[in-house]
Amino acid sequence: MYLFSQLLAMSEMMTGKAIDYFPIILQIAFAVVFVGGMIVMSAMVGPKRKTSDKLVSFTSGIASHGAARQPMAIKYFLVAILFVLFDVEVVFFYPYAINFKSLGWNGFWEVLLFVVFFLIGYFYIIKKGALKWED
Repeated sequence: MYLFSQLLAMSEMMTGKAIDYFPIILQIAFAVVFVGGMIVMSAMVGPKRKTSDKLVSFTSGIASHGAARQPMAIKYFLVAILFVLFDVEVVFFYPYAINFKSLGWNGFWEVLLFVVFFLIGYFYIIKKGALKWED
């Protein structure tokens, strides 16, 4: 209760722009106290038994096998990068869809040019065989 009354007194002293930040400061303070309290409570209340099962490394429920430094096929990373590249490019269609009436024909031709560049890149990676999994 004392902390709340101090915060209330502090909010009454703030004027103008400083009072606008009070809810944000209050939320951050609450989050820090809550997270800190949960960490302290879990350390105090939680069990402290270390068994051999708890000390084994756990990865998504799958037993690990092999070395972590074994080489991996570059095709996997190439497809992942190409997915991100083309996925991010598609996001640029959203602002056009929102403003397409106000952009008029100039906006249409610019988006059409964007799609042409997009398709040129897509056909280039198809021609190079970047999406073929088997060699």
